[in-house]
Amino acid sequence: MNYRDLDIYKIAMELFFDIHPLSLVLPRYELYELGSQLRRSADSVVTNIVEGYGRRRYKAEYIRFLVFSHSSNDETINHLEKLQRLYPEHAVRFQDLIKQYNILGAKLNSYIRYVEQNWKS
Repeated sequence: MNYRDLDIYKIAMELFFDIHPLSLVLPRYELYELGSQLRRSADSVVTNIVEGYGRRRYKAEYIRFLVFSHSSNDETINHLEKLQRLYPEHAVRFQDLIKQYNILGAKLNSYIRYVEQNWKS
């Protein structure tokens, strides 16, 4: 098994690939502001899962990176909420992504609890 087998990784990666092109349809001035922040936070969700998995031998380190991933997940939701209000023409798509990121956040929480309770140090 590797990180590619984790549901949280698969979901986060798919969401990243949904976010990226959507962020590029924003007005030009927003591409380097909220658009960039959105792309980076969505990427951070995935990247921290991968980096944490690489440190899975050390339970506390693994949990730390999973928490970073969850924090980036929350940050991504926040960016989407702002964009939803600023650009109502994309509101439906942003709302769908918010729902998906909320589901991912719950899965990340469950996985963090699993690692805390069952992972061997």
